[in-house]
Amino acid sequence: MKRGIATFTLDNGVCPPWLFQRMVALGREIIYVLIEEYGPDEFVKRIADPVWFQSLGTVLAFDWNASGLTTILTAALKEAIRGEEQNLGVFICGGKGKTSLKTPLEIENWGQKLNFGMAQTHSLKFSSRMAAKVDSSLIQDGYQIYHHAFIFSRNGAWAVVQQGMNTANATARRYHWYDDLGKKDFVNEPHTGIASQVFEKNVLNLVSKDSKKTRDLSTEFAKSSYGTVMKDIQILRSHFSSLSKMISLKDGSQQLSLLQLSDEHFTTHPVVSEDFSKSKYLEKIIQKVTYEKPQTYEDFLAIEGVGPKTVRALSLVSEVIYGANPSYEDPARYSFAFGGKDAIPYPIERPVYDKTIALMQRAINRSKINLLEKEKALRRLDKAYK
Repeated sequence: MKRGIATFTLDNGVCPPWLFQRMVALGREIIYVLIEEYGPDEFVKRIADPVWFQSLGTVLAFDWNASGLTTILTAALKEAIRGEEQNLGVFICGGKGKTSLKTPLEIENWGQKLNFGMAQTHSLKFSSRMAAKVDSSLIQDGYQIYHHAFIFSRNGAWAVVQQGMNTANATARRYHWYDDLGKKDFVNEPHTGIASQVFEKNVLNLVSKDSKKTRDLSTEFAKSSYGTVMKDIQILRSHFSSLSKMISLKDGSQQLSLLQLSDEHFTTHPVVSEDFSKSKYLEKIIQKVTYEKPQTYEDFLAIEGVGPKTVRALSLVSEVIYGANPSYEDPARYSFAFGGKDAIPYPIERPVYDKTIALMQRAINRSKINLLEKEKALRRLDKAYK
């Protein structure tokens, strides 16, 4: 599957009850067919595929390019399997807004019902929490997470579908995750994805492979002393109160680094816009981090209280003082599900296109719904990918 992130326009409307009920009914039939034919693990994997997820929402009659597809489709699928989760071997936790905060408790409740060991339940809860943390702290793209759904199978395969909103440009962005081996790397290129319609500038992208040096240095800082880290942060506080296109940091007669910014990058680079001057909370978290001394960057991120500002502070120390340039490239890559007909930003991948259509057609045809509803669903699928 392609790596990336999907972007949609914000949708403030309400899904009509009659439409939601139909989505639940048709969604239930498609789920039954897919799990019967391919098994629960494969269904979870499909949910983690943004192309397939988008296709399913379209087939169930929701607007293909509306942000509401994510929240309504997830709610419809959760309702569709209600009471049948253990028979199907698939479980859906979380959802939109306050419902997303219930995800850990829902995972724990299912763990008890399924007689999972404490370690297995903890692993699922940890995966859910880390996916949310990564997309809010390591990818600083201006989108605030407001929807988080965690889908897992009895065998332990899991997927995350979460969405953030950017009120400044009235768009929403959806993030997809998947793991079936229990060895997920949460901090290095962790997403499965499709495309984006909107590309943001100067996104701090610390999950990029190009940000490895920044992650490594940040981990070293976290393992050092509080005084050492705060000395470097004080340098940022002292030297970035005024704007300059060429910044030279000096400690006595020793030049520590030289940062040159392009005209475009200069106006929005975090270094010249960040304010560390009055951040007592940052100092408190740095003290906590250096006390716990995490051994990996994932351990660092997992510490309670570590969020965007702490991550950003150590990233800037790494960049400005030690010369480790993180990626500021938006991780969104592709245009919608299958690329653009004009090959921008990349050519349509016909094998992915054809496989998705064929699987969806098979599920619709095998579902136990009346012929008219089948024909409508097939027409929607055809219309979406013409």
